[in-house]
Amino acid sequence: MDRNKTFSTVLNRITLLDALRGFSLLGVILMHMLQQYSVFSFSPELSRPLFPEMDETIRWIGSNVIMGRFINIFAFLFGLSFFIQLDRSAKKGIDFRSRFIWRMLIMLVIGLIGNMFYSGEIISLYAVFGAILVLLYRAKSWVLIAIAALLLIGTPRILQVSYASYVKTEQIDQQSDQRQSVAPAPVDKSTFLNSVKHNFTRGLEGKLNYQFGLFGRGYITFALFLLGLVAGRIGFFERVQPTRRVASLFALFVISAVSISYISGLFPNLNYRSLASGQTDDIFSGLTLMTLNDLKVVAISGAIITGFMLLHQHPFFNRYLDVFSPYGRMSLTNYELQSVIGCLIFSMWAFGPFFETWGTTELFILGIVIYIAQLLWSRYWLKRYLYGPLEWFLRSATYLKIQPLRKKKQ
Repeated sequence: MDRNKTFSTVLNRITLLDALRGFSLLGVILMHMLQQYSVFSFSPELSRPLFPEMDETIRWIGSNVIMGRFINIFAFLFGLSFFIQLDRSAKKGIDFRSRFIWRMLIMLVIGLIGNMFYSGEIISLYAVFGAILVLLYRAKSWVLIAIAALLLIGTPRILQVSYASYVKTEQIDQQSDQRQSVAPAPVDKSTFLNSVKHNFTRGLEGKLNYQFGLFGRGYITFALFLLGLVAGRIGFFERVQPTRRVASLFALFVISAVSISYISGLFPNLNYRSLASGQTDDIFSGLTLMTLNDLKVVAISGAIITGFMLLHQHPFFNRYLDVFSPYGRMSLTNYELQSVIGCLIFSMWAFGPFFETWGTTELFILGIVIYIAQLLWSRYWLKRYLYGPLEWFLRSATYLKIQPLRKKKQ
């Protein structure tokens, strides 16, 4: 009886994590659709929006509800999955660390192939961070939390801005967040080869600036990797299963996000360019405001995770939220497929001429349609196969042995 109960608990946890991962990728594709997958081949003058007022609402939702929040969840779950893989192997008496580094090398290659289609892809970055996690795997939890805290409060940014202020030269490239604020001038990418060239030159440079420049998105991502690892160690998803605990955590995250938002409103508007070059008289306020914004986004991500858990525990909502599970089980395949589809939609050498007049609302709805199509395909695929296509390839390449793919007939 206890064994059956334990198995049921583990199965429910796995389903929850898969569903949460799938749900996070819904936010990812919607945000990337609003950002035109960093292609920006559309001219604003050609756009003929059908719902201009709704466009403003959706842009607000993108900036204040989706952007950064859902990709944070994806990063956190990667760190958690890292622990689960190594912990399972350790219980079998196997040291999986060296093989995991090999696994990350393969994932890096997959990510770089994805970069051919979408310069903002994050799988290659996750592969590098995953390899670094191996080096920190045996570090004590308080050390990991301390490192994560230093990253979350913007320590790398403080060092960058302090250095720029000291030398009085612009050492930090502030293209960082143009994908999310102001679209860059369209680039001539009339052929697929031109797109690939751009993605591995200016596109790659922009991604690195965004991840490790003033906005330091990469540091936040790695901090969430570390927190995911710690969450796995302490059995977070098992310990907080009681509804009251989950509700308390949800309330804590919501209160934190609201409080940080209020405090941020007390600061004057931030000039990112002057802060990046160290040419502002109020560097402290600027750095504080950016850190508060990062912490607010992380707090909202925490609220989404715990809110999802809270609903997942309710029998009525459980069956609906589990719908996301197949998508999450094939997260690598679906994420890379998102990039390919996005590239085809927005590139002028593909379907860009057809979609260039579409407004924000239409593109947002299209993102939902694409997600639903992927979800239905994932359900169909997993009824017949054990893994998604890329998941199977990654698993086979990791073990250097062809893994079974098709499910055995009952």
